[in-house]
Amino acid sequence: MKILIVEDDAALANFIKKGLEAEHHTPDVAHDGNEGRSLAMEFDYDLLVLDLNLPRVDGLTVLKDFRQRKPNVPVLVLTSRNLVEDRVQCLDLGADDFMVKPFSFLELAARIRALLRRSHLPSKSVLTVRDLSLDRVERRVERSGRHIELTTKEFALLEYLMRNAGRRLTRAMIIEHVWNLTFDSTTNVVDVYINYLRRKVDDGFSHPLIHTVRGVGYQMSVNVSSVACSVA
Repeated sequence: MKILIVEDDAALANFIKKGLEAEHHTPDVAHDGNEGRSLAMEFDYDLLVLDLNLPRVDGLTVLKDFRQRKPNVPVLVLTSRNLVEDRVQCLDLGADDFMVKPFSFLELAARIRALLRRSHLPSKSVLTVRDLSLDRVERRVERSGRHIELTTKEFALLEYLMRNAGRRLTRAMIIEHVWNLTFDSTTNVVDVYINYLRRKVDDGFSHPLIHTVRGVGYQMSVNVSSVACSVA
């Protein structure tokens, strides 16, 4: 799952980020409220971990603005504020959970899993394209009943392709949504990871799912006859 951490303590943010990566999530980090709000509004995240004592824009303002724009994305507030009034205010503004620092990462990870389970209906948590399925909560990928092991970035790339199955995706679109970077025409990172995925997802099957659209980028086919492009 794609998670945004908004935390001004760099060491703590890095600790949470590494822990979430070990849980096979794809975390991004923002170190102030203004950056966090911009990222949260611009990109599609599955969950937001939000501190309250932030520079530039405070966490309550970020929470309020984010909830108005994206009412269904779960928000977990992680803060040193421990007054009942703080909890009530955050919950009233739309937070889904509230944890006080210092905290146990095991508990944080468990709360995140619980929020993600509640926030995704079965039709949304499991993506299916023909005989390929991807469980976004359990982090499981199968094709024709065969389990496929993917790295965190491969999983994020496959998820993006499946969520946009039948749509032609440029390399710029892919690198922006999967890597959160501005496209650099000199890099071949998208092509490298597409090849990784093909070896794991398409090799050994008579009908490849990942196709090259010449002069454009890539596309995941919805059915055998719908894609007029190359698999090279």
